[in-house]
Amino acid sequence: MSEALRASLRTALRLAAFTAGTAAVLAAVHLATREPIAAEQRRAERAALAALLPESGFDNDPVTDTTRIVAPDGLGDEQPRLVRRARLRGEPVAAVLSVVAPDGYAGPIELLVGVRADGRVIGVRVVAHRETPGLGDPIEKERSDWIDGFAGRALGDPAPARWAVRRDGGDFDQFAGATITPRAVVGSVRRALTWFGENRDVVFGEAGTAPTRAQGGTEGRQ
Repeated sequence: MSEALRASLRTALRLAAFTAGTAAVLAAVHLATREPIAAEQRRAERAALAALLPESGFDNDPVTDTTRIVAPDGLGDEQPRLVRRARLRGEPVAAVLSVVAPDGYAGPIELLVGVRADGRVIGVRVVAHRETPGLGDPIEKERSDWIDGFAGRALGDPAPARWAVRRDGGDFDQFAGATITPRAVVGSVRRALTWFGENRDVVFGEAGTAPTRAQGGTEGRQ
């Protein structure tokens, strides 16, 4: 065996050993952090739900009382969307809808919409987006109270035609230099409420292993 070949083999063995060692370290780190990360995700989920559900008046656990529903016209996505339900003695109290606004300026905007069984909004929170920092990110609760403007609203309050930003003749403020982002959020919440009103029985039906396909809203997408 030539010296050059032996050198190549030694290099290959060292690289293989390094790769195996790195993989072992990464696996150990993953195992060590998996449960803390999962616990933090559960904590964040419960904190978000606390802001989007009635302070009292339900006796089940909305984290586990869930279903997945396919409703692209109402929830904004062809994929199954998670719905969490709150009940009191088995009767519907409220739901938190996982909604996507597909028409954000920089891409889809992921939302949680808390709505009472009668269709009135408890609250809305943005959970993921890629909007321009400083222009579109006032949709985040941590940066602005704009998102609080949905609390207490319903499809008749304001009238459906006024579920739009002011520039479009509606009741909701837009941001300086950024109209597309709030327009997308307002439209998405309006469609979700329209869909919820038409599919309340589906939302509060029994949870199943397969996603339910519900009917779309009458408005369709913007």
